Amino acid sequence: MSIVEQMLSKYNIETENDIVNALKEIFQEVALLGLYRGNFFSKAAFYGGTALRVLYGSNRFSEDLDFSLLKKDKSFNIENYFQYIIDEFEALGIEITINKKQKKTDTFIESAFLKNDTSLHTLDVNVDRLRNIIGAVYSGKQLKIKLEVDVNPPLKFQTEAKTLLMPVTFNVVAMTLPSLYAGKIHAVLCRNWKTRVKGRDWYDFEWYVKQKARLNLEHLQERMYESGHLKRGVKLDKSMLIQNLKDKIDSLNIEKAKAEVRPFLKDVSGLEFWSKDYFRLLADRVLFV
Repeated sequence: MSIVEQMLSKYNIETENDIVNALKEIFQEVALLGLYRGNFFSKAAFYGGTALRVLYGSNRFSEDLDFSLLKKDKSFNIENYFQYIIDEFEALGIEITINKKQKKTDTFIESAFLKNDTSLHTLDVNVDRLRNIIGAVYSGKQLKIKLEVDVNPPLKFQTEAKTLLMPVTFNVVAMTLPSLYAGKIHAVLCRNWKTRVKGRDWYDFEWYVKQKARLNLEHLQERMYESGHLKRGVKLDKSMLIQNLKDKIDSLNIEKAKAEVRPFLKDVSGLEFWSKDYFRLLADRVLFV
């Protein structure tokens, strides 16, 4: 049995969406191994929704690999690590190319894409050699995984080493759960999707509360300072945060939130409990470090 087959065997695959999500997650873990080989984690920490699923067992699939430098470094170049990622895919018999995404605006985010079609500014994953493994359920639907590194990150977060067992045993440096929680609450409060709703943020918020995770309020405050959602010098306290959450919940479109998150869940039955009153109850149960 190949490594990819071993990694696929842990998934219950019944639909094309199942295989797409499983392959994305496997490719994410292969990319993480390449970054480990390149000593990337001496400079950066893994965070975001994929970190939550891969390292902490969330039931939600995630598309992106998000990283924060441990120290601000606007000269950081993600391209220095591309070859390490390519080597890991090639070791599994998977052909890829990587291209850095060209910035349209002046930001502090370094980006690249993993993708199974051929276009500029992508990491292209050729899955043809996996046809005998993934079978007829996969019709060639596009796989897209984005890598982003914040080179000018909000600080005051904590990190820890976490061990992954596949494709081989290796370590990544990740934000601790309280710091990850802070990043998610920042997204819930401050993400600007205009008329769209990111239900994944609310699903993750629910997950943190159910896990009785504790929130790093200092890191959240730093994030809000740097995004301009809190005036620097104003102290973010627990009561202010809870009120901000409830204000956000008041304007939340529950049905749009459910629709956005459904493709990333194997079991959607829990969504039937979602309501504004339910999220207000969750807000009152937020715990702090």
